[in-house]
Amino acid sequence: MIRASKKERRMALNKPASERFERGLKTRRAVLGDSYVERSLENATEFSWPMQELTTEWCWDSTWNREGLDRRSRSILNLGMIAALNRPHEFKVHVRGAINNGLSATEVQEICIQIGTYCGVPAAMDAFRLAGEVLKEMGVV
Repeated sequence: MIRASKKERRMALNKPASERFERGLKTRRAVLGDSYVERSLENATEFSWPMQELTTEWCWDSTWNREGLDRRSRSILNLGMIAALNRPHEFKVHVRGAINNGLSATEVQEICIQIGTYCGVPAAMDAFRLAGEVLKEMGVV
C-alpha cells in the first residue's frame, strides 16, 4: 500500500490545499482532536486521499462551519444519526467530539436514552457501551 505525505498527495493531485480544506481542517481538529485528524491524514493512501479531501472540505467546512447551529447542537444530531446508522467507530469519534464541543457526560447519557426510544434498545445498549469507553478514556467518568 502506498503511503504519501500530505505534500506529496497534493502534488500528485497537482493543486494546493483549498481554502475550504484549510478551514475544514481547522474545524475538524477542534472537534475531533489533533492526534485523531493527523492519524487519519497520515494513514490516507493515494487511493483514499480524495475522500479525506472531500470529507474535510464538505463535511468539516461546508456543513460544520455553517451558521444556524452551534457545534454542540451538531454533535447532538451526529450522535443520534450515527447510532441509528450503526457506525460504532464513528460514534466513538463523535462522542469525543461532543465532549470537546462542551457536552457533559450526563448529556451524552441522555442522548443514549433518546437513542433507545427512537432506534431501539439494542442501539442504545451499544451507544452506552461505546460512549462509556470513550468517556472513561477521556477521564470524564
